[in-house]
Amino acid sequence: MAKGLPGEFELIELLTRNLTLPSSVLKGPGDDCAILDVGGDILLLLTCDSQVEGVHFRFDISTPEEVGRKAMTVNQSDIAAMGGEPRYALVSLIIPEHIPLEMLERVYAGLREQAGRFSTAIIGGNIAGAGKGEQLIIDITLLGSVERGHVLTRDGAQVGDSVFVTGLPGEAVAGLFTYFHPDYDYPQAERDALRAVLRNPVPRVREGRILSQSGPHIVTSMLDISDGLSGDLRHICEQSHVGARIDIDRLPITPAMQAVASAAHANPLDWALHGGDAYELLFTVAPGHEATVLQALQAEPQLPVTRIGSIIPASEGMLIHWPDGREEPLAPRSWDHFMSTE
Repeated sequence: MAKGLPGEFELIELLTRNLTLPSSVLKGPGDDCAILDVGGDILLLLTCDSQVEGVHFRFDISTPEEVGRKAMTVNQSDIAAMGGEPRYALVSLIIPEHIPLEMLERVYAGLREQAGRFSTAIIGGNIAGAGKGEQLIIDITLLGSVERGHVLTRDGAQVGDSVFVTGLPGEAVAGLFTYFHPDYDYPQAERDALRAVLRNPVPRVREGRILSQSGPHIVTSMLDISDGLSGDLRHICEQSHVGARIDIDRLPITPAMQAVASAAHANPLDWALHGGDAYELLFTVAPGHEATVLQALQAEPQLPVTRIGSIIPASEGMLIHWPDGREEPLAPRSWDHFMSTE
């Protein structure tokens, strides 16, 4: 843990607890985006995120273009998690002296490419020198929009709701594991496939837009799981004042994850439950609406959508349900900027 600092989420709460918010701010700190009401039929969504060299990316793992694309993806994913469209971006770069111009141009090319994939306009930003710092920092502020009555937040889950997740959580962190532990005899094709997932995340903007059309009375809560499924599920539980039961056998474990885990004598369930860098959507659906929601998502047939559990009373906490009927507490773990990664 960073010296003298609490964990990341505790620090956010500490620093923002006395903020005075005007009535036009429908939601401030504590969700994927702030929500602004400026009148009319559209709500504005605002998010910002920083990518720090050596913390969030490394040039010996990712190309400069991949670094730029991921920096934009992280912010687009926050807008997606509220059901919105990412519209306008401000990009700031804090640049160390050793970074060559050609590398910066390639990073920015990746930023532009990813912005264009979802009609996000880069409209400005800032450039500053890093002084004695050795790390490139990419900081993005992104403005999005969503129709009034269709924004999805973390605080609406109800007992009896079903819990769903898009995609294949755990693949990205499995790919990262192979970089940090290169000496195992991984099957090459599976290793390379997982590394590609890590380096090329996809924000689920289209899926978020589809889900938002159902409205919060059907899709009762949603967030992205960039910090890990279990840790982000905890955010839904805390803000909705509920518990959750995860059916462990429903977690999607791909053959590639299983093969890499077997080579490393690791448990792929740990990656699926707790691994970060997964820009997937975790959402809850009101009882009786599951089939309708899944049918709507079939517009993206290549993307798996899996029911992994249910919402239960807060008094029961967060639980893992095993196929043999056993249940045990689910201890959430997630990425924390101020916790040691060792």
